[in-house]
Amino acid sequence: MISKLDLYRVFCEVGKCHSFSKAAKNLYMTQPAISQSIMQLENEVGMRLFTRIPKGVELTNEGRLLFEYVNSAINLINTGERKLLESKNLMIGELKIGVGDTISRYFLLSYLEEFHREYPNIKLKIINRTTLELCAMIKSGKIDIAICNFPVEDSTLEKKKCIDVHDIFVCGNKYRDLTKRKLEFDELAQLPLILLEPKSNSRQYVEKYMMTKGVKILPEIELGAHDLLLEFAKINLGISCVVKEFSEKYLEENILYEVKTVEEIPKRSIGYCFLKSVSLSPASQKFIEILEESKQIP
Repeated sequence: MISKLDLYRVFCEVGKCHSFSKAAKNLYMTQPAISQSIMQLENEVGMRLFTRIPKGVELTNEGRLLFEYVNSAINLINTGERKLLESKNLMIGELKIGVGDTISRYFLLSYLEEFHREYPNIKLKIINRTTLELCAMIKSGKIDIAICNFPVEDSTLEKKKCIDVHDIFVCGNKYRDLTKRKLEFDELAQLPLILLEPKSNSRQYVEKYMMTKGVKILPEIELGAHDLLLEFAKINLGISCVVKEFSEKYLEENILYEVKTVEEIPKRSIGYCFLKSVSLSPASQKFIEILEESKQIP
């Protein structure tokens, strides 16, 4: 049996064409099927919707009233279907990515550039937060994907590594003598340390590892951005804990120097997360494909 929605589609087409035969041609139906559909709809609403005229049919007063609403509804449905197809084909849509400030600058930018070049009609919304905050935003639906520091301990999230990074200590010219030998962690803890703020996942990782070695570190300065760690060390305010991969320019140009330790802090990773229980949007899937194609670790 033909559905009510299909009956209304037929009704609208006849109302626009003023002809059963033209509507049948447009809808790839037979004229008797069109006539039967209109008769069924008239029976269901309990009133006549069309009046026959020499050149076809015209809407009755009741038919015009119904047509005004049904035609708007059909147009909205058609628009929705078209928008859905466009979204599937990445012609429209939105991609909401959560990321930390440092990762955004030193890791994410090139991937955003590539994605925007390939899918310029997808609106990008980038939100900067800490790793802990980003995980909460994924679960609340405020972002589609988070690019963050690992490890992330949350069983509701799918987690994939992208690159390995290494936490090191660096100094400026004033403390350059420290680079002549490797320091024990307890020696390092006595120096004027500059670290990220306590809620930073990077800071917590370093602190937890050093605690396993029986060393508690108490920084003299706490900052909210990796760039500031580099700049504060550059002007000799202390020894900064930074990500080696994001500090290469300073090290290569001898603006800063690595303060080596007897034991190296184990490498960690940067990767992406998304909610296991929710299907990714087409835009999210394509962005992840770009990340995967450029992976620097297996």
